[in-house]
Amino acid sequence: MAKTKDRRALAQNFLRSSGPVRSLLEASSIGPRDIAYEIGPGRGIITAELARVARWVIAIEKDPDLARGLCVKFQNVHNVQIITNDFLRYQVPDRKYKIFANIPYNLTAEIVRKILYIPPVPVEAYLVMQKEAAEKFSGSPGETQFSVLAKPWFEIRIVQTLRRTDFEPMPSVDSVLLQIKKRPCALIRQEDAFLYRRFVHYGFCTWKNSLKLTFKPVFTYPQWKHLSRDLHFPLDVIPSKLTFEQWLGLFECFKQRVPRNKQLYVKQVASVT
Repeated sequence: MAKTKDRRALAQNFLRSSGPVRSLLEASSIGPRDIAYEIGPGRGIITAELARVARWVIAIEKDPDLARGLCVKFQNVHNVQIITNDFLRYQVPDRKYKIFANIPYNLTAEIVRKILYIPPVPVEAYLVMQKEAAEKFSGSPGETQFSVLAKPWFEIRIVQTLRRTDFEPMPSVDSVLLQIKKRPCALIRQEDAFLYRRFVHYGFCTWKNSLKLTFKPVFTYPQWKHLSRDLHFPLDVIPSKLTFEQWLGLFECFKQRVPRNKQLYVKQVASVT
């Protein structure tokens, strides 16, 4: 009983059977050449299906009792390794790998941030999570600060919807499979990454009625009008109504106004943010 309460406190909703897992795996790119990490395998339903398609499966389970049960269950499966650890504290070895997991909903943000920003980052990650959170990360239907900050380095999209009855216990929210795919070439140069993050943060977090007013210290009205026409957005657009591509276009224009001299460069960043 205590263990059940603990899992509920962590918002653990396990998939009931292998059927939905196979459908989710078919929507992924995980195959016989891949090393696949699983976060919070629980009773091993996903682990077993991953073992059928991946070259090697590393399942990281925080709960010692569940981990012991998994070790027994997979003791004769040659390509499965069970690690008793907290994924948020676990250091992934520096190698090419993918992630496929049904993650605790109350740890979604922390897990996604680690996947995106703590190296080595995966080539791809497939995460079952609450639909509302997935929409925030993917910028669907409208971009968020989180999605705009991540997308120069990752493609993020919802690839499949699940039924509430696919889970046990049944959640009170809708769930989806989110794909996070590392771009082969970043859309922002590493030397511009800091400036890009500050620029986007300024755009989303400076409280004004529109971006035209927010960026008034940056772009003159004729420049903003020109950008509005070229990038195809309304003059009084708000941050969430710009597409990611439009944010990139704004940044490229802003970047051209930043001097390449380092001292002036830093000064300009500080003056804007």
